Amino acid sequence: MSARGRVSRPGWRACAAMLGLLLAQSALARTAADCPPAAQPTPAEMQRATAEAQDRGFLWRVSKDGRSSYLYGTLHLGSLATALPGPATREALQNSDVLALELDLLDPDIQQRLARSLRAGARPEPLTEALGKRLRAQVAAACLAPAAMQGIPPLLQLATLSALAARRDGLDPAFGVDGLLGATAHAEGKPVLSLETPEAQVALLTDFSAHEERELIEQGLADLESGRARKLLERTAAIWAGSRLAELESYAQWCDCMRDERERRYMKRLLDERNQEMAVAIARLHGEGRSLFVAVGSLHMIGAQGLPALLRAQGFDVARITPR
Repeated sequence: MSARGRVSRPGWRACAAMLGLLLAQSALARTAADCPPAAQPTPAEMQRATAEAQDRGFLWRVSKDGRSSYLYGTLHLGSLATALPGPATREALQNSDVLALELDLLDPDIQQRLARSLRAGARPEPLTEALGKRLRAQVAAACLAPAAMQGIPPLLQLATLSALAARRDGLDPAFGVDGLLGATAHAEGKPVLSLETPEAQVALLTDFSAHEERELIEQGLADLESGRARKLLERTAAIWAGSRLAELESYAQWCDCMRDERERRYMKRLLDERNQEMAVAIARLHGEGRSLFVAVGSLHMIGAQGLPALLRAQGFDVARITPR
């Protein structure tokens, strides 16, 4: 399916973020005195944050055939104080057999397939000289060494820069909830699986003409330069930290990302169509006798095409678990 036409500015970055997070976490370099500190908490800070962790985000119990699984709407960046799971979330995770993520980026096979897909989708860069200069300026502003982005497609560079846009506000992709849950599950020996494929994720970034790609780069740079990307991250993070589901449900009214039919069609592709496939996978895995803890971005949980609604339509009993 082609993404022809004018596409959503925050929409493509939300899709690309999962691919950019590993780049963001590995490429950081303190190149100026005013750079935000690296996300490297001490053992004492980790212990204190774990002890004080509160339930945040959005959690549902989904039950069918006498067995329960869980849906958890996450945030792909955060802070140490907000990213660690609280009591109800920990209990749900402990009661589950498997952690299911959009992509398990710690799986070597996923990493290799992701790299292979990116190489296969590579093509001549669509940057004009002016766009290249603006992109390099944003790389420097994000405290990345110039070589950190070498060989990375421009759209993924923008995904990384967007994920880093609010680091000075204490929001860092190193504290992405999905990544922390995945790392914890791997360390504890809990099985982790991917609901999607690297090939499908990369396809969402490469199904553009050169003209469309330049438009996306222009839009992304404008959002970074104006501070809009940073403000959107701040608001979304505050909503997630406060578990304010009603406000998240009205995302289309305040995100400034579904202003015309073309943008709405792209967001449908980004969320609704992926949700359909994930809901089928969740129902199949649950039906095989496994209790799942499904942790995916919170925008996959809202509306008539959100995962809770889709699973309810498949005969699941769906009940929200409110923060303790």
